[in-house]
Amino acid sequence: MSTIDVPNPLPSPKEDAQELKKAFDGLGTNEKVAIKILGRRTAEQRAEIRRTYAVLYKKSLLDRLQSELSGDFRKAMILWMMDPAERDAKLVHEALKKKGEKAMWVVIEVSCASTPDHLIAVRRIYRSLFFSSLEEDIASSSLYKEPLRGFLVRLVSSYRYTDDYVMSELAIFEASLLINAVKKRELHDEDFLRIITTRNKSQLKATFLHYKRLSGKSIDEDIDHHSSSQFANMMIRAIWCLASPEKHFAEVIRYSIEGLGTDEDTLTRAIVCRAEIDMKRIKEEYKATFKTTVTCDVIGDTSGDYKEILLTLVGSEET
Repeated sequence: MSTIDVPNPLPSPKEDAQELKKAFDGLGTNEKVAIKILGRRTAEQRAEIRRTYAVLYKKSLLDRLQSELSGDFRKAMILWMMDPAERDAKLVHEALKKKGEKAMWVVIEVSCASTPDHLIAVRRIYRSLFFSSLEEDIASSSLYKEPLRGFLVRLVSSYRYTDDYVMSELAIFEASLLINAVKKRELHDEDFLRIITTRNKSQLKATFLHYKRLSGKSIDEDIDHHSSSQFANMMIRAIWCLASPEKHFAEVIRYSIEGLGTDEDTLTRAIVCRAEIDMKRIKEEYKATFKTTVTCDVIGDTSGDYKEILLTLVGSEET
């Protein structure tokens, strides 16, 4: 469900690198050329452009972007040009330094809205960049208290089965376990945590469907009804990212533009990180929930080249 509009025919990495070099040279940078090229290439194609640029000009393309661009536009372009696993590792590392639920969202997004192999890649790169494991940094953080800290460690340590195979009887049984824990306000219950942190996503989706059938409410609605703790809020976010990440990211985008001022870092993260994954679904969810479009809200809250790169990544949308 990517929204990246790759051109056909596709220029070679050498041609792209040469055009970018021209855009950077001379008086001023031609930002529109950078957006046109880099905003319409996949992660694999962008990586090849980076390699080709370095071979041709003996310079890092990321370093050139860093020196030629500025502000939120530069941040968005640098994030977009990073290897996705490296990008997530750096985003999580920064999030672990900050207080509040919005920072925790990043940990949950990376651990729950990613494929198992991507999460493994993030953990591997995290170790190489920061000389510690993601798991131990969460476990030793003074910003998190139990049971939240243990829950986050279990999420980032998980490697879920990737196939779509579902055990129906197990889904019904575990739905009943989840219902009992929610009703008793025992989200820290071992069975509850085991199910949420280890079951594959297809199995969880089936379990959540049976939860709603048996209880009359969806699991996230039921948790919200019975508890308002920070742990409960993060559990809901994890459930969304596991079963319907478009719901979480639609709310992240909305949060970033609501109220006085725009949270550009959050807006950038949501759009850059999901453009190649499920931005089409996020746009549909956003429109259904908020009765407006991502495009309209980006236009209304951003400007200049920053606006243009975000709109390029969001893709075409009826407004």
